Amino acid sequence: MKTTPISANRADVESIDAIITAAYDGISGPAGKKRDWDRERSLYFPGARLIPTAKAGENVDPAPQILDIEGFIARVEPYFATTGFYEKEIARRTEQFGCMAQAWSTYESRHDPSDPEPFMRGINSIQLFHDGNRWWIVNIYWQQESVEYPIPSQYL
Repeated sequence: MKTTPISANRADVESIDAIITAAYDGISGPAGKKRDWDRERSLYFPGARLIPTAKAGENVDPAPQILDIEGFIARVEPYFATTGFYEKEIARRTEQFGCMAQAWSTYESRHDPSDPEPFMRGINSIQLFHDGNRWWIVNIYWQQESVEYPIPSQYL
């Protein structure tokens, strides 16, 4: 299904750094604060996927859960309504060829920016596309750090 993209703030999409920063900024905020979902939507290429890798239950291996932007919003909105969530990038490795780029973006999540320690860390694999005018997020595929899967030192 092709959708018409929402017009983006030029500053959000002018560089790889800008679009990744905007993506983290868009999902961060205090409990109960409605996120600017139109801004978030404007970062994603039509048909883009957001793919958390999570365990579906006890003694189950992690598996990808493939969502579009609307599915992602539906998944996180109830959580954001009751819980503060601030995610920020702490490291990045980027490779680019032509109009495509891949960023390994290591993140930390806190319930409040002043929390001394994050409650969660992980890695986002972000695929990006430049159409000659701006950057787009094509996919974000991520996994949280766990005892079984600590973040490797090269991503910190």
